[in-house]
Amino acid sequence: MSTNLAQQLREGTTKSHSMAENVSFVKSFLGGLVDKNSYRKLVANLYFIYDAMEEQIDQHKDNPAVGAIYFPELYRKQSLIQDLRYYYGNDWLKQIQPSPATQSYINRIRQVSYTSSELLIAHSYTRYIGDLSGGQILKKIAKNAMQLPDNLGTAFYDFELIDDEVKFKDLYRKSLNNVPLTKKQIEQIISEANTAFNLNMKIFQELNSNLIKIMIMLLLSSMNNFRKKFS
Repeated sequence: MSTNLAQQLREGTTKSHSMAENVSFVKSFLGGLVDKNSYRKLVANLYFIYDAMEEQIDQHKDNPAVGAIYFPELYRKQSLIQDLRYYYGNDWLKQIQPSPATQSYINRIRQVSYTSSELLIAHSYTRYIGDLSGGQILKKIAKNAMQLPDNLGTAFYDFELIDDEVKFKDLYRKSLNNVPLTKKQIEQIISEANTAFNLNMKIFQELNSNLIKIMIMLLLSSMNNFRKKFS
């Protein structure tokens, strides 16, 4: 029985999606203003999120609901490790830790995994479909803004195991629509997807705060240099 879950998820998260896109960090990114230090913190945060999410999906893939969206070719953890090696060096793992908002996100993923594992569908949909849909545009922005060398620092956006993104998204949507779910479970998944968008938004807000601090520090440094020059 088809549930039309894919369309319901898209329509049910429209407002949350729009709110996330309007966070200052995201707007700055889309406008081509990307601070390398903030970006590498984002990559580190994403590593912890995908590590948790992919671990939980693997654990529950025998559940018919989770099994329906079990696509290891979407997994991002190894791609993120490549990027972390570029931004932090080979000892990257010793240099990073999840931010407070990221830890809240991880805790939520683990919580729903243990209580209602079908809610992992919401987290999979929110992250992977977004990555797949806008990945190449974001990759181009990141490369140009940070003047990255070819094929370094943007592995996150490359889905090397997916030959045709349009066909794959169609397959994913069909899989979503065939998940055996009750009406109540569908409502809970849509609610959880909105929670996931909110958790992502809080991470972006943290990064925006870091970016503002950096800009203020640079401004103060410039002012001090100016005073010293003319004092």
